[in-house]
Amino acid sequence: MRNQEAREFLMSRRARVRPEQVGLPDNDEDRRVAGLRREEVAHLAGVSPEYYSRLERGNIRGASDSVLDAIARALQLNDLERVHLFDLAQDARSSHRQPAASSGQAVRPSVQRVLNGLAVPAVVYNPEHDIVASNEGGRALYYPHFDTSSEPNIARFIFLDRRARSYYADWQQARQMTAAMLRLNAGRDPLKEEITALIGELSTRSPLFRQDWARQEVYEHRSGEKTFTHPHLGPIAVTFDGFEMPGERGLSIVTYSAEPGTVDAERLAALPEWAQSPQAATWTE
Repeated sequence: MRNQEAREFLMSRRARVRPEQVGLPDNDEDRRVAGLRREEVAHLAGVSPEYYSRLERGNIRGASDSVLDAIARALQLNDLERVHLFDLAQDARSSHRQPAASSGQAVRPSVQRVLNGLAVPAVVYNPEHDIVASNEGGRALYYPHFDTSSEPNIARFIFLDRRARSYYADWQQARQMTAAMLRLNAGRDPLKEEITALIGELSTRSPLFRQDWARQEVYEHRSGEKTFTHPHLGPIAVTFDGFEMPGERGLSIVTYSAEPGTVDAERLAALPEWAQSPQAATWTE
């Protein structure tokens, strides 16, 4: 399984790089592959074609940092893709990293107090996208994710709940980002059963997840913008910022804010009050 992931990742990144991007001639008549040939990557990385072919077959464990760096440069990987490549090369059986947060893990009472004291909506989630804590605003913002028969999980909601198509203004982007985050987290902790099980479930139940997973993209939820289409308050455009929690490996706090004085800020501020209203219990679509 691990070899296949490395193989597919390297092949997808190689297919993305055009010869002219790395100063090589592009003779379309002779070129029968998308992007670079294996021997061209080997030349750019300073390794033999045979050695690079072996790496691309998935035999990447044990490759030196210098070789991985050279391949990352040849394939023009960004910082996050480079980290993912190194994660794939690491032999998980000899890893001394601490285990990541498990599904269902609760946050410390002090963290919940911090969440409750924030003036903006906030949630805490783990690598497999379980929402393990939130403040009142965060719960109201993610209301449909909590309105399920199981524990709230962002990935399951996005790919398996029909309401996600209307709740996320750019549902396609939400899907692709979620699949890319799961791929990054699976690379970081390949032995984590919860992530493996979630990926297997989504692959079985969602053709769109299989499509997005095949893109081989990796993404980290740091900062950006998204729009939620709230059932009663309307569209809410927010800026999100993610922060890793010290002492809680794998858990991240994400806050949601909007420019003061805007309609979006007013709607965010109204979330806690809406959560206490009768309408909060009536939305199904």
